[in-house]
Amino acid sequence: MAPPLEHGTHRSGTTRRSLLAGVAALGALGAAGCSRVATASSTEGGELLDRLKAAGVVRLGIAGEIPFGYIDTNGEMTGEAPELARVIFKRLGVDKVQPVPTEFGSLIPGLNSQQFDVVAAGMYVNPERCEQVIFSDPDYQMLDSFIVRKGNPKGLHDYKDVVEKKARFATGTGYAEIQYAVEAGYKESDILIVPDQVAGLNAVEAGRVDVFAGTALTTREVVKKSSKAEATKAFAPLVEGKPHVDGGAFAFRPTETNLRDAFNVELRKLKKSGELFRILKPFGFTEAEMTDLTAKELCGG
Repeated sequence: MAPPLEHGTHRSGTTRRSLLAGVAALGALGAAGCSRVATASSTEGGELLDRLKAAGVVRLGIAGEIPFGYIDTNGEMTGEAPELARVIFKRLGVDKVQPVPTEFGSLIPGLNSQQFDVVAAGMYVNPERCEQVIFSDPDYQMLDSFIVRKGNPKGLHDYKDVVEKKARFATGTGYAEIQYAVEAGYKESDILIVPDQVAGLNAVEAGRVDVFAGTALTTREVVKKSSKAEATKAFAPLVEGKPHVDGGAFAFRPTETNLRDAFNVELRKLKKSGELFRILKPFGFTEAEMTDLTAKELCGG
């Protein structure tokens, strides 16, 4: 999901994928690796995996961003993250996944206030979020892209172009692309914030903005049926002057390292066997978007 303020992210990705996903809620108990004193009702590393096995169901926080995690026209939960979650949690002994839809910016607060057990929204991993939750290793990597009018009349190919050509700029709620534009010199108060990539496409087609920024995946998918807009070539945004590649992953409460670690074990098996790509491919992912990035790298550790 684009879409870090993000999509993302991003998304984010994602979807999911902001640098600041929202204020940490009451459940935030520290960064990954913090130890807890075992009590009669808790153990170091958390008990959630055992409780999920006993219940037979895991609640997934999703943000309604195609293709990261959403409810389809039949009312069923789908997307790259929920489908991957089905496979991994089945291997962990949890047979059922249950969607808990929310807004992207509410995912981290909702997780930490125990409204759901895991964030399954293709959320980008970044240092700010790593202060609030712990992440699995990424299951995909992603570049950015723009939605522009057919023929790209303003010649917008990156955030520097947007600033220099004084383009009217839009992106999604909580998307990482907000920060990328600001870092390039765009005034944040001038950014039009829309709910998602569909609203972004509509804004470009209607001429309300010149460009909408999102993940390369979401932009290329949403313009497929448009006769007025197109997606630009994917590019790496600059962070502190250096090209940056985002990675989307699952988020867990900081105390639940046992669950995160068990999830990572199964994720690595899927990567090694090639099954991960087979799961993500139907949602528009390419082999170039498979990754060996780690959460530790993206958290800045």
